[in-house]
Amino acid sequence: MKMEPMQDVAVEKFATSDLSGLREELKQAGLDSWQAAELISSFLMLRGYGVSNHAARGVVTTIEASGCTLEHMQRELEKVAMVM
Repeated sequence: MKMEPMQDVAVEKFATSDLSGLREELKQAGLDSWQAAELISSFLMLRGYGVSNHAARGVVTTIEASGCTLEHMQRELEKVAMVM
C-alpha cells in the first residue's frame, strides 16, 4: 500500500492484488449484502481502517452497480475508510 497526495490530503492506495482478491471474493462467494458489507469491513480492518456498517453496505451497493471495477472499488473504499 502506498500513500498518494490528493489535494494536500494523503489517500490510501490499496494494492491492486488486494482489490482484485476482494472483488473475486465478492463475486464468487454468493454473499448477501450484509455478508458482503462484513467482508468489506474485514478488508479495511486488516489494513488499519474502520468503517460503519451503513457505509460498508453503501459500498457494496455502489460496487455492484458499477460492475465492480478496481478503480471504482478504490474510490469507494477511499471514501469510507476511517483511520483507526
